[in-house]
Amino acid sequence: MAPMYMCFVFACIALAPLVTASGILVNRLPWRLTAINGFSWANCDAETLPGKIQSLTLLPDPLMIPGEITVCTILNTTVLLTAPVKIQVTAEKEVMGEWLKIPCLDNFGSCTYDDFCDILDDLIPPGQLCPEPLHTYGLPCHCPFKQGSYYLPVTSFEVPSLSIPSWFSKGNYRLKIVVSHGDQEIGCAKLTFSLAGTYI
Repeated sequence: MAPMYMCFVFACIALAPLVTASGILVNRLPWRLTAINGFSWANCDAETLPGKIQSLTLLPDPLMIPGEITVCTILNTTVLLTAPVKIQVTAEKEVMGEWLKIPCLDNFGSCTYDDFCDILDDLIPPGQLCPEPLHTYGLPCHCPFKQGSYYLPVTSFEVPSLSIPSWFSKGNYRLKIVVSHGDQEIGCAKLTFSLAGTYI
């Protein structure tokens, strides 16, 4: 389930504060993310699928941005993951007590990524060393992902100041991330968190 860990890079998927008849009204003013609060996770398959999160810790809470984040995780898969690895993200924002599905906008939101292996190859060209801390701990950053456990020990790094479109507006969010290969569902995780920020 290493793709689930890599996909967490995209897990702060969040979007617009206003509702329209079609779903979400997008405000594209620049917006600075200042904090991530109340992060939690769960396997959403009663842990019956071959891939699962065994543990995942993010500290501190709240995570202030810019600031230092500490991560520790163990991911397991009992099957070999080869291309194409499909990732489906369902993103929802709480608006007036109701959870509203966020559309896929500029590849963020409730999007389907048909082959996450291709995305990894674009981000990290094949033949190039995996970025830290993956390289230090021998964790892969390209497909295929062998069956077994992937352990990232307690690791701290700096998160820079982030100026992003305002569809990452403040509020409560929840994500469902499904990893599959062909017709086989490999893993499923649910993430919840809150975002805080200011308009620039």
